[in-house]
Amino acid sequence: MRQKVAKVIVVGAGMGGLASAIRLARAGLDVTLLEARDAAGGRMRTIPSVAGPVDAGPTVLTLRSVFDDLFETCGEKVDHHLNLVPQPLLARHWWSDGSTLDLTNDLDSNVEAVASFAGAREAAAFRRFHDLSARLYDAFDLPMMRAARPDRRAIALAAGKDPRIWPALLPGMTLQRLLALHFRDRRLRQLFGRYATYVGGTPDRSPGVLALIWAAEAQGVWAVEGGMHRLAAALAALAERQGVTLRLNSPVTRILRQGGRATGVQLADGHSLAADHIVFNGDPAALLAGYLGDGPKEVVPEASVHPRSLSAWVWSYAARATGQPLVHHNVFFADDPAREFGPIAAGEMPEDATLYICAEDRSAGQVPDGPERFEIIMNGPPGRPWQPEDYAQCRSRTFDRLRQFGLTFDPVPGEEGLTQPSGFAKLFPGSQGSIYGLSPHGALASMKRPTARTALPGLWLAGGGAHPGAGVPMAALSGRHAAEAILKDLASR
Repeated sequence: MRQKVAKVIVVGAGMGGLASAIRLARAGLDVTLLEARDAAGGRMRTIPSVAGPVDAGPTVLTLRSVFDDLFETCGEKVDHHLNLVPQPLLARHWWSDGSTLDLTNDLDSNVEAVASFAGAREAAAFRRFHDLSARLYDAFDLPMMRAARPDRRAIALAAGKDPRIWPALLPGMTLQRLLALHFRDRRLRQLFGRYATYVGGTPDRSPGVLALIWAAEAQGVWAVEGGMHRLAAALAALAERQGVTLRLNSPVTRILRQGGRATGVQLADGHSLAADHIVFNGDPAALLAGYLGDGPKEVVPEASVHPRSLSAWVWSYAARATGQPLVHHNVFFADDPAREFGPIAAGEMPEDATLYICAEDRSAGQVPDGPERFEIIMNGPPGRPWQPEDYAQCRSRTFDRLRQFGLTFDPVPGEEGLTQPSGFAKLFPGSQGSIYGLSPHGALASMKRPTARTALPGLWLAGGGAHPGAGVPMAALSGRHAAEAILKDLASR
């Protein structure tokens, strides 16, 4: 007898949904990928401009090997479909006292740069910090980021073998405290403390283990020529070449449940589709809130999605920039972190914000002749409703502040170029505007994220809200975990 081919529906064409759909189709399953909007990408979305579509989501691509592996699984090469441009200069950092610091992917160059910036003692401290970060990354990579679920025993064994990482793992050791043990220079504490915001936290409340993010970035940063959205488009094309049926403009309103198992989905147009397995690539908090019906409402524990991580005010626009030599990634630091993170903790806009600028068209080191594309990110609180004064305040606290650094834009974008926390809440139901899912605050926060396998048979999770967490490569790894769990389940049956 001929064996029935399992039918899979993937809800959401973000990084996790695309990665799971590709792997499942490659394994021979019948896969349909449903996306509510008119393009794949999820948070990797764009806004139109006179210079072309501007990224309005992720801007940094690290751990390129995750995507090399995904294409190679399908017998293809990522370089045949995308131009990934290595960035020898990871970022340029700016302070209002006129000091700047460039960091690269070369340790010795960074040590020299820190020595010129802050002196020999701080350069030695940076070398020690770099070593600690690399050791933390090695200890957590396989048993945490690459594992289907956090392997606490393997993590404990890895940590036990390397006493030099123990200080970072002590109870109550925040990233801010850890950095204070290394650096006297407040600017260096501010710079490396910023890595907490990469996963939606603040340095004073996030665990010291997040120091490993520096090691991940120091391995290499790539830019996608044309914009990050082209990565999503390339993955969508790869999915279709594997036989995935991609249906855009197809929002799902319910996940159907029968006999104690997920059995299909209902679309906004009223039609239903049956499936043996469903991969949900949305914010898991949407399930808990009942946005997909009562069927899957109880499969996500409250502690795995709440409290929420940070949101942001994000500008995406085209303009001419003058006054400062921007590179692809730039960070303009606040003078007083307390006036940045204090208001955020109170649910307000930062009074003194750190501003990240991606000069999207400078990935090859050239300055465009004419308007170029920019994305500016200012961190903000989740759950903040729209307020009439927010646009004017955000415009002033962004562009007036940058003028103090000597950087001007012509023209300054209008309200159409700004996505507010309330806008993210509308775009991604259940998220409350949070960009990174569960807050990373607390020593065990990273262990609490929901894994691919849920308590409802037939329902699986993928995306930045699931394990192993936020970030482009992490979301893609979540898709791999979901696909492998489904294939394992089929094999066991």
